[in-house]
Amino acid sequence: MTGRDRILTIDVGTQSVRALVFDRHGRLDARIQKPIEPPYHAPQPSFAEQDPELFWQTLIAACRALWAAHPDLAARIAGLALTTQRATSVFLDADDRPIGPAISWLDRRRAERVPGLPWHLRWAATLVGARPVLDRLQRRAPSNWLADAAPESHRRVARAGLLSAFLVHRMTGAWRDATGAQVGYLPFDYKHRGWAAPGDWRWRALSLAPEQMPELTESGQALGELTPDAAEAIGLGPGRVLHAAGADKACEVLGTGAISPETACVSLGTTATVDTCRHGYHEVERFLPAYPAAMPGAYTNEIQIDRGFWLVSWFKQEFAADTRWQAAANGRPAEALLDEAIAPIAPGSDGLIVMPTWSAGARSPGPEARGAIVGFTEVHTRAHVYRAILEGLAYGLRAGRETIERRTRTPITRLRVAGGGSQSDQAMQILADVFDLAAERVHTYEASGLGAAINAAVGLGWYDDHRAATAAMVHAGRRFEPRPDAVARYDVIHRRIYSPLYGDLRPTLRRLQSVFAPPVDG
Repeated sequence: MTGRDRILTIDVGTQSVRALVFDRHGRLDARIQKPIEPPYHAPQPSFAEQDPELFWQTLIAACRALWAAHPDLAARIAGLALTTQRATSVFLDADDRPIGPAISWLDRRRAERVPGLPWHLRWAATLVGARPVLDRLQRRAPSNWLADAAPESHRRVARAGLLSAFLVHRMTGAWRDATGAQVGYLPFDYKHRGWAAPGDWRWRALSLAPEQMPELTESGQALGELTPDAAEAIGLGPGRVLHAAGADKACEVLGTGAISPETACVSLGTTATVDTCRHGYHEVERFLPAYPAAMPGAYTNEIQIDRGFWLVSWFKQEFAADTRWQAAANGRPAEALLDEAIAPIAPGSDGLIVMPTWSAGARSPGPEARGAIVGFTEVHTRAHVYRAILEGLAYGLRAGRETIERRTRTPITRLRVAGGGSQSDQAMQILADVFDLAAERVHTYEASGLGAAINAAVGLGWYDDHRAATAAMVHAGRRFEPRPDAVARYDVIHRRIYSPLYGDLRPTLRRLQSVFAPPVDG
């Protein structure tokens, strides 16, 4: 088949930009990945920031490399979609120049002075127990930090938005963004999927104004045609339209086909999450919103483990240098060697338990949170620690599943898994055993990119709606069945040991907090 019959998806992550080409059946034709070097700068402790232009230049480089490797594909691109990391903020001046660096979602800086709120709002928040969440919102908001730490720069802000809005602007010239990308410290009304109404408390809590915010476009609709300069920069001819998709997690849920509430998408990424998707707005954690899904009118209920598969990266960096060297010498991923090392270890890691609460939170875990490894004996090896990390993450995700089921009164009966950790067979099997559900991969590792491609396919008119597109473009991959003996063992560990562990350790964690500098707010 000739003509324009392919979709270009651009996935801008924290560490790299991936340019992907999908066909109308969801098959991945081509893939190029370009690293973002370095992923971020940390000029001060707790800071994580990056030059916004580096994201744009890396995007261009990824697309150019894609066409260099597959010169026949550029002419076949019918349309584009963009998905990016969540909650990375960018500020532009009146000439559309970035005001300082982009503030990454990994950033942990805090505003010392925040906008004052009327007494009745503060009183109401205290009365219903929402004051810690409100304080966290105000202290962590990049706009409030900018107004506090650099007021002259803040006064120059003409446009404020997320990284996705910045890249849409570079590509189309329009200050627009996808509704499904709005996850961050913004005056966004999650329930109504739009900017908060004039006079809403969110505008008073955040140092932002309605005229600074991008116009929002629903998933699958056109964000705009590529400008001539942008089309030339990324190596495409004129007439290509960029279609709205959503943030990477939202696109990942869609790309795994988890679009009904009985199907959960588990993402084994830097932030590990368990999500379900539904059309009714429902908060599964008190005072924390359901996020906009990457399909119109839908929401994702999400429970996060903030430092999820970051723990695996931490373990490889600190304790497995020899494994990384051996893997590099043999042309294999380090995770493959670690999988082989933990395969003989029985479920439960001989009593070693990892509590993956590495980052503090507002509620659960609380501000006193630290991680813990409990149960060491002389039998434990480095491989036991690695397996216990995978198991601890699975326990935490199972707790998230149970919270979603309890609050929505909807049993989860199907499990789709995505993210870098899903490439590990051992992680998949542990997840199946801990959840007592078959853990299914989809046909491509690039689930976020596929979710964005589904939106472009709908926008191009290839399918009538997102459900039809998902049915045609998402296909089953390998399936890991739960093993009864492992299920029984993990169930006992989760109920009797893991579930009460944080509460048991909280007094000790609070004493640690009183003696040492408190952990940076997560």
